[in-house]
Amino acid sequence: MFGFDRITFDPQVMAGRACIRDTRVPVSLLVNLVANGMTPGEIIEAYPYLEPEDVQQALQYAARLAEEKVDATA
Repeated sequence: MFGFDRITFDPQVMAGRACIRDTRVPVSLLVNLVANGMTPGEIIEAYPYLEPEDVQQALQYAARLAEEKVDATA
């Protein structure tokens, strides 16, 4: 999806939420961990099956979603 090769969507995994490929780790978890002060290194230490690129791509994906326009008049 839009060059995000580490992010997958599967209705059978985490109810179709955006997850890091081959895991049940939702993108939202990684974004929340960074937002609450964890460094990518600390995240990798806590989730050793992830790679730094997974965290980076999760943040890039969140940034892409934040660019979407919202109709405030609706």
